[in-house]
Amino acid sequence: MIGVAEMYPTKKIVENAVNSKDHTTLVAAVKAADLVETLSSDGPFTVFAPINKAFDALPKGTLESLPKPKNKAKLQVVLTYHIIAGDYKTKDVVAAIKKGNGKAQIKTVQGGTLTLMLDGNAVKIKDAAGNVATVTIADVNQCNGVIHVIDKVLLP
Repeated sequence: MIGVAEMYPTKKIVENAVNSKDHTTLVAAVKAADLVETLSSDGPFTVFAPINKAFDALPKGTLESLPKPKNKAKLQVVLTYHIIAGDYKTKDVVAAIKKGNGKAQIKTVQGGTLTLMLDGNAVKIKDAAGNVATVTIADVNQCNGVIHVIDKVLLP
């Protein structure tokens, strides 16, 4: 479950995400960036999925400008920075953090790096800009990967 929307492990990431009222902005952005086909492929993918409020917290004008056709490449960069090739469940992330003595760096599909950390039992993700997001819902299994809901937009 994400919010009140049931997530089906037999469906692909995009098929489930469209049902989440907490991810309407993300779904619209994925469509505007022409990434639906990619996230509908076999993957597997790990997606750190920001909620609508995370997009609302971006600097004024960013949310309105990114979906415009002239900014499609920039939107693709931002969105693919939230995707990791492979199926990384929380246990995999925590194991990598412990192996790295408290931090794990992971490459995104965009080519950038995210730093994963623990704060108590909470998984935190630090982006290249220094923003830190918290995984609020983990291990939402899909047939082509996993979604981890986060509270901030990550920026390369």
